[in-house]
Amino acid sequence: MMEQDLERAEEKAELSEGKIVELEEELRVVGNNLKSLEVSEEKATQREETFVGQVKILDSQLKEAEARAEFAERSVQKLQKEVDRLEDDLAAEREKNKLLQEEMEATLHDIQNM
Repeated sequence: MMEQDLERAEEKAELSEGKIVELEEELRVVGNNLKSLEVSEEKATQREETFVGQVKILDSQLKEAEARAEFAERSVQKLQKEVDRLEDDLAAEREKNKLLQEEMEATLHDIQNM
């Protein structure tokens, strides 16, 4: 009986050793996966830092572009006012020219009729 118990114990020990080897292999695979994940995490962190820097740069460029656009809009408004004023002046001068021309024609007509 003791021999049978010994054989069963040896079988259990062999099975347990086989499981230990399987678990050690699985542990090694999990360790390698963990190392790969750590490397991937490090790369992702570096990319994130790069992206954060790019966002800051782009945000700064956006603010500058908005400021330039605002300045350009104000300049356009000023220039449009100037154009409107000049167009009004031109219309007034044309009207004066027309009146002077009519006056000259009337004077010429009066001279011819004398």
